[in-house]
Amino acid sequence: MTEAPLRPVERSSPTHTVVLPDDVQMVTLLGPRDELLRTMERAFPQLDIHVRGNEFHLAGDVGEMAVAERLIDELLAVSSTGQPLNRDAVERSIGMLRSSATGRPADVLTMNILSARGRTIRPKTLNQKHYVDAIDTNTIVFGLGPAGTGKTYLAMAKAVAALQAKLVNRIILTRPAVEAGERLGFLPGTLNDKIDPYLRPLYDALHDMVDPDSIPRLMAAGTIEVAPLAFMRGRSLNSSFIVLDEAQNTSPEQMKMFLTRLGFGSKMVITGDTSQVDLPRGTSSGLKVVEGILQGVEDIHFATLTSDDVVRHRLVSQIVDAYGRHDARAGARQRKDKK
Repeated sequence: MTEAPLRPVERSSPTHTVVLPDDVQMVTLLGPRDELLRTMERAFPQLDIHVRGNEFHLAGDVGEMAVAERLIDELLAVSSTGQPLNRDAVERSIGMLRSSATGRPADVLTMNILSARGRTIRPKTLNQKHYVDAIDTNTIVFGLGPAGTGKTYLAMAKAVAALQAKLVNRIILTRPAVEAGERLGFLPGTLNDKIDPYLRPLYDALHDMVDPDSIPRLMAAGTIEVAPLAFMRGRSLNSSFIVLDEAQNTSPEQMKMFLTRLGFGSKMVITGDTSQVDLPRGTSSGLKVVEGILQGVEDIHFATLTSDDVVRHRLVSQIVDAYGRHDARAGARQRKDKK
């Protein structure tokens, strides 16, 4: 471990020392070649952070020192569970501590949803944890948010975990076969060939969570079913964990049809992004309509994720925000033109 060089600070700057227990392996908190320490320094430009032995010496803004001390406590709690720390965990912890939301970053980053294929699937933000908690406590959950917020991936992880725990007998994954103006009739091949491109994202996520060699067997037995939304009509789905993806592309009639398929011992998660509707012009989105109808109904929960919850490349969050600002400006211009 190398000691961080001191940055110039005013002589009158307040200082504080955080002393860690002697048994703490400092390299786990600082990272290889002090990578995590550098991440902290970039996140707290108003502080001088200096490490000597098992002590963090902080100098600078008092408010920032309080956040940095909480960060050290949270990272210590995470590492005490044996979970390795990385730059993403540090940056997300700082983001959570700076937000006005309640909840500890350590509780989020150590929550295990599913362990599969050598990796553990966990929430990475407070909103994601609240979403996962809502799935545990409600029969029907709507996960609303932009691309990359993990709303479908986490729902599928909960479905696989429920199947493994024998809480349900089968998993049903579905989405409407309408996207970007395309229709099944324009695609080549058999019906299965036509459907496959629409369902491929669900298959891709499933392969992350279940042994690929066992998927054909589970699908042949009906334990896992991946099918277009139209295939749900006329069915009653008992003892099932059902995930409807891309629900913004359902009509109000399709949404009602889907919701009324709920059977005994089943759970439903409906995910979508109401800013990405690909329905024909003049067709209302069932996802936009349903919140006004079902809001407040017991055992139904609406969870909202934002660009702050994007867990893909950091640029995805910035792209989502940029498009949001663009849409807001366009909407303002349209309202101005109508006057």
